[in-house]
Amino acid sequence: MTNKLMIVVSKGTLDMAYPPLILGQIAASLGMEVGLFFTFWGLDVIRKDKVDKLKVSPVGNPSMGMPNILGIIPGMTDLATWMMKKKAAQIGMKPIREMIKECKELGVKFYACSNTMEMMGLKREDLLDEVDDVVGATAFLNMASEDSIVMFI
Repeated sequence: MTNKLMIVVSKGTLDMAYPPLILGQIAASLGMEVGLFFTFWGLDVIRKDKVDKLKVSPVGNPSMGMPNILGIIPGMTDLATWMMKKKAAQIGMKPIREMIKECKELGVKFYACSNTMEMMGLKREDLLDEVDDVVGATAFLNMASEDSIVMFI
């Protein structure tokens, strides 16, 4: 069995922050080496100014169970976000910041994409302390090519 999991985190919404963190926690608890590579909007998940403000967008999300047109009504994004946070809390899921801390305790490595950071004008100090390194695509591909399971979320 492959003993390494690398996940590309490309989305910065609340509903897309949970899957890589859950998978990372589970894989690490099973003894796997885990690395999460945050790129483009996925960087919002590890940004100090964004991590606690992630939202769920009902626009363009057919799984929300409401007509797409309702998503443009003011307040619908906040309502969808509130509903997801409430449902997550009801089943014992922790907020994203706490899940990041738990991942770190299990040994999960967090990598920010250097090219995306440069493009967005971000600096290392804009990121959570839990971020291990800022690396380019070449470094990530080298890490991911070593007998790894690689996922793109």
